[in-house]
Amino acid sequence: MSKILIDRRAALAGAAALAAAAAAPRATLAQAGPIRIGMIVPLTGSGGPYGPVMAKAVKAVADEINAAGGVLGRKLEILVEDDQTNPEAGVRAARKLIDVDKVTAICGTWASSVTTAVAPLCWESKTFLATVSGADSITLLPHQGFLVRTQPNTTLQGRKFGEFALEQGAKRVFFLTPQTPFADSQFVNIKAAVEKGGGVAERLIYDDKKPSYRTELDQALAFKPDALVFGGYTADTTVLVKDVFRAGFSGKKIAFAYSVNQKLVDGVPAEAVEGIYTIAPSPAEGSNAHKRLVKMIGMDNPDPYTTQVYDHINLIAMAIAQAGEASGAAIRDAIRKVSQAPGGEKVDNALDGLKAIAAKKPVDYDGASGPCDFTDIGDIADCKFRYEQVKAGKIALVKIA
Repeated sequence: MSKILIDRRAALAGAAALAAAAAAPRATLAQAGPIRIGMIVPLTGSGGPYGPVMAKAVKAVADEINAAGGVLGRKLEILVEDDQTNPEAGVRAARKLIDVDKVTAICGTWASSVTTAVAPLCWESKTFLATVSGADSITLLPHQGFLVRTQPNTTLQGRKFGEFALEQGAKRVFFLTPQTPFADSQFVNIKAAVEKGGGVAERLIYDDKKPSYRTELDQALAFKPDALVFGGYTADTTVLVKDVFRAGFSGKKIAFAYSVNQKLVDGVPAEAVEGIYTIAPSPAEGSNAHKRLVKMIGMDNPDPYTTQVYDHINLIAMAIAQAGEASGAAIRDAIRKVSQAPGGEKVDNALDGLKAIAAKKPVDYDGASGPCDFTDIGDIADCKFRYEQVKAGKIALVKIA
């Protein structure tokens, strides 16, 4: 055999070896690279006061898990996108996270309209979605198990609003709301609760982009209500609260805590917002998980959505470990095995949960938002509610029940 032929074969063999060596690190990297988790949160828009803190909480949990070695020997990488509290922006964010970033799961969608728009993209791509949105319609979507939510649905929330109005002595309750995915369910359940208590209820749907609601308010006041319930977001509720004050309404006023927040209170005349009651799902204050979250983010009273996304990332991390695989389908199949395993070891953070899973023990997670037990369709089974009232320019606790 000629020297030239031998050299040529050697060169080819060397090239093949180099190609194999180059390919091997890429394969290894694909197995050992970070597990990407997406967040779609409102950094701007009506939900803007909540998104940044939600993202901070999830990143803090991921940092803690990564410092302890990660999940399945891999780091968690959190990718945050702003949905602008807008469905179109939410869809763009989801497409980027799913198609470009190749995330395993998405958590944090806040507005029900955003979640409704994003959810089909998730189940079609087999990306797991954990949300804090409350519209009943969300878990009735054909999501094939790729969705859970930690926010109570509006059937439960509406009933709580109606019952609380009755507790305040109201017998004629009027619900003012923009058209949202939860407006119908909210009113149906307010009305049912009020009528069960011997009262009556009515509603009006308004355009949430108007600079004044005096015409709509006149229609509401013609009903002679002794309680008004506000169903909008911060921007339109700010306008409505001012108009209600100018109209001289002296009855009870009840709102979602996410709309009548400290930002709204600070932005309107004190007398206009004084006495308004707010209702929200209650975090599990006093629990170890809640204390951990407070320490992590340096905030004494994290809002319900922040406590819920804290639970999302802990649950997702444990579900991946339980399944032994980082995929949306694996999370779907394992999420209840770590959130509510019968007889499971009680844990309130992923670090303890990961240790228990490594020891082949069943896990039952109770988090910063409370017990995270999910129904077959992905609803949270139960939770407590927080009732507050604006007093002297501050939001003060009335009760947790």
